Amino acid sequence: QVQLVESGGGLVQAGGSLRLSCAAPGIDARVNDMGWHRQAPGKRREPVAIISNDGRPNYADSVKGRFTISRDSAKTTVYLQMNNLNSEDTAVYYCYVRGVLSAKTTWGPGTQVTVSL
Repeated sequence: QVQLVESGGGLVQAGGSLRLSCAAPGIDARVNDMGWHRQAPGKRREPVAIISNDGRPNYADSVKGRFTISRDSAKTTVYLQMNNLNSEDTAVYYCYVRGVLSAKTTWGPGTQVTVSL
């Protein structure tokens, strides 16, 4: 069973930046997409960004132009660079690994991002 380890959350002022990391040791990067969802208080969990096993990124409209998703050279760690943060970005951010063929999804424990005004 893959265990995902997230880091990088915290408190930041509006307009600031944070970089989230999620390590997924032992996964077969050739057949796994990786991505991030988030859940704000009182709201449903929503997709933020995904990067495919072959490196293609996709973003939610709300973060396009501000967030960048990437993977390391081994493709077992995914990053989310978040710039120009605003209060609407306050949420718990969850990383995940999803099998391209199996669609099996493994979630990380979540990391809190709080943007202050």
